[in-house]
Amino acid sequence: MALRLFSRRQPDPAAQRARTVAKRAARKPEPYEPAEPLVLEKDPLQRHIQLERYGHVVRNRQQWVDHPLIESAFQAAIEEIDAHFALVPEGFVSLSQTIVDAPGLPELDIETDAFLLGRTCVTNGQFQKFLDNGGYEDLDLWPQDIWPHLIDLKDQTGHTGPRFWREGRHNKLISDHPVVGVSYYEAAAYAKWAGYRLPTGAEWQMAASWRIRSSAHVLRRYPWGDALDISRCNIWASNIGHTVPVTEYESGAAPNGVHQLIGNVWEWTSFDFTAIDELARTVVGDMLLKEVRGGAFDTYFPAQAASTFRTGLASLTRAHNVGFRCVLDLTPSDAADAERRPE
Repeated sequence: MALRLFSRRQPDPAAQRARTVAKRAARKPEPYEPAEPLVLEKDPLQRHIQLERYGHVVRNRQQWVDHPLIESAFQAAIEEIDAHFALVPEGFVSLSQTIVDAPGLPELDIETDAFLLGRTCVTNGQFQKFLDNGGYEDLDLWPQDIWPHLIDLKDQTGHTGPRFWREGRHNKLISDHPVVGVSYYEAAAYAKWAGYRLPTGAEWQMAASWRIRSSAHVLRRYPWGDALDISRCNIWASNIGHTVPVTEYESGAAPNGVHQLIGNVWEWTSFDFTAIDELARTVVGDMLLKEVRGGAFDTYFPAQAASTFRTGLASLTRAHNVGFRCVLDLTPSDAADAERRPE
């Protein structure tokens, strides 16, 4: 019996993965219902609130100083920011400088100031407002050297928009899922349009590892602790096989209530991706690489779904599993007030 037990053929992980891929590929296509066109408010200030450009309203308050609704609109924008962003306190991170992460390899220590981070990734529904407001046509939102590439940013039907949309509309059945199929530049343009920016790689890692300055000196491998728990995130091992709404997996949130830093979709950051190999040779791509973080619903290796793992994608990549979230900067006085304010 013992000999027979030891002689059994062990499962081949690669073969198991291939079977799972084939099984998922055989699933019926998801039903598609195009989102209804958005009827925009005529008043510019009210339109900004309707489009969720809260950061833009707050940052440009003086633009509407004579508007009769500026005080109520400003207060509404502040309340929405409080509801949808969370304070990440100042801290520090150690970024691996190599393509492999192992003890003793070069690291770069970076201190991070306090900032506000989106509690969730930007959704299809939110990004639709950017498109409907002419975000792709507003050249002020895009670097000048990218202008020739804007014509290539099309959906499945040749209309302007994220890669997997149709006729310039998202599937309203997944309106609350993270928008995917957007390049780094599309993510950055949306953030700028809304009055925010993308997080740096260091800020993203700080939010996920929660390495705040304290006597405890704690570094978390995951936002919820040190052990991988597939019930707290949507990765390959979770066996979901697609994105889920951005508010799911509440148990996997960071201490400040930021959702899905691990799993569901990779997230663009503003950092250029630079690294060296084990022989100290610089890793170079054919085009600018931008750092992505956090893993996705189809991330197979658990080590890639961790707070310290970093990798890069070509900046114009429009992948099925990459989205983004936004950051709002704080002034020193804002940061002090936010730290005193209870959640």
